[in-house]
Formats: sequence, structure tokens, C-alpha cells
Amino acid sequence: MNTLDQIKFPIKEELQNFNASFPKLMKSNVPLLNILTNYLLKRKGKQMRPMFVFLTAKLVGEINSSTYTAASLIELLHTASLIHDDVVDDAFERRGFLSINALWKSKIAVLLGDFLLAKGLLLAVNKKEYELLEIVSDAVKEMSEGELLQIQNSRKQLIDEETYFNIIRKKTAALIAACTACGVKSVSEDIKTIEKLKRFGELSGIAFQIRDDLLDYEKTNIIGKPAGNDIKEKKITLPLIFALNNSTASERKKILRLLNHSNNNSRRINTIITFVKTKGGIDYSLEKMQYFKNKAIEQIEEYPDIDAKQALIALVDYSTVRKK
Repeated sequence: MNTLDQIKFPIKEELQNFNASFPKLMKSNVPLLNILTNYLLKRKGKQMRPMFVFLTAKLVGEINSSTYTAASLIELLHTASLIHDDVVDDAFERRGFLSINALWKSKIAVLLGDFLLAKGLLLAVNKKEYELLEIVSDAVKEMSEGELLQIQNSRKQLIDEETYFNIIRKKTAALIAACTACGVKSVSEDIKTIEKLKRFGELSGIAFQIRDDLLDYEKTNIIGKPAGNDIKEKKITLPLIFALNNSTASERKKILRLLNHSNNNSRRINTIITFVKTKGGIDYSLEKMQYFKNKAIEQIEEYPDIDAKQALIALVDYSTVRKK
């Protein structure tokens, strides 16, 4: 049994039920939409977000129909956001598969994302889960702000640690925080518990994104995020921020110039990667990631040592050691 199977074990039955029911939510009377959604379903990811929903629900209560609605709502909106992200980034590959916009062009990709977004909204409204909808809608707003903030700062090539953490809190951590908040909300009305587990999700999401940014500086043959992808997109993340802050004015100027013109030039990209490693950007980022991982786990220390708690700890740990 691999690590993910071990993490899923306490909610194995719930995930099986979820995987059986979720495709039905994406059905349409339009044949093209069914072709598109079938393609999406065949290349589903690790399902970390539904896992966060079900495990946090099980940590504090009994999983019920509201929990399934929460997981479905988040998965629909998350999938829509990924499709839209690929259009914004002109990305033609995701998880080793061609993206929707690569196969069917951007117009169809945007419309598919809109369709999934509407499906999520209708699901919540039809189930009268207005509080879940409020939590997730706020996360989607934060995600949009985070992406725009990152674009704004990458164009200026001016970014500091505070801005970086604000960006990743919005664009990544907000949705994982929504997962954990919705998981608890589906089984409990206790506001303090909802906020505590929401904070757990936010801290986990920050650690998750730092790991994602570190992958950009690792050479790997594993299908996933290509090394140097952020550099090609001129994204300045934590490893590079630290390296730039610990370099001379001339070094900084040189690296920023390379970043601005790197595109697909492997020599320039490798120069930036080497610079970041030499200046300690990788080690510093690893320390920060570990800090946020530990702070996340602290949020659930007080809960009984049941299988759901151990699985959540393992899930946070997995998110910081994954290779893709």
C-alpha cells in the first residue's frame, strides 16, 4: 500500500462513493460537454482536496450528505479554476496530459470552466447549502486576487517575502482552507472548531505551495510540474526572493535580466537555478515549508488520536515531500 492509499484508508468507502457520484454532476445534454468532462475525469489528480474535506469532517463528526456536497462543490470549482489557469498561462500540458485549451482551444476551455463553475453553484443552491457556498465563493475570490497580484508583481519584477506569502495564501492556501472549513461545517456548527480547522487548512496550503515552488528548481523525470516552468513564466517565488535578497546589486541586475529573457532558453534557466541554489534559496525555503507544516499540525494536536487525525498529519507531510 503506497502513501496515498494509506492516507485514504480511513475514508476509503467515502471516496469510492464520491468517485461514483461525482461524474453524474458533470453530465450535460450537450454532447461536446460530455466529451470534455469525460476527458477531465480520465485524468483526475490525487484528489487531495476531497481528502481534506472528508478527513476533517471525520476528525470532528460523522460524514453525511452535506460532506459529499462540500467535496463535490470544491472539486467542481477547483477543476474550473485549473482549466482557466491553463488558458491564462498558455499551458498546453497538465499532469502529463494535453490541457483542454491545447486540444479544443481557449474559447471552449473558458466555456467549460464556466460550465463547471455554474454546476458547483447550482449544486450548493439546490441542496440549500448556502454557508458552504459562502465559504467556497470567498476562496474563489481570494484565488483570483492572488493570481492577479502575482501577475502584477512579476511584470514589475518587484516582490518581497510579505507579498509572496500574501499571494500564496490567496491563490493556493485559501482553497485548502475552504476544504477543511467546509469539512467541519458539514458536521458541526461550532464556529471555533470551523475557524481552527480552517487555519489548519491555510497553513497546510502555504506549506503545499512552497513545496510546489521548490519543484521548479528540481530536475525530475516524473510526470508533473516541469523544472524551470515558473522561471519561464517570470514568476518570482520564495527560493529566488531569498537568493536575490542575499546578492550584490550587480548579481541581482544580471539575474533579473536573465529572468526577463529566459523563455525556453535552458542555459539561462539553469544559470538562474544554480544561482538560487548557491545563494541558499532552496535551504531557506525548505526551512520555511517545515515551519508552516509544523504550525499546521499544531492546530489539530488537541484532537483524539484517531485514524482521521493520523491521516491528516500524513497528508500534510506528503504534500511537503511529493515529487510532482
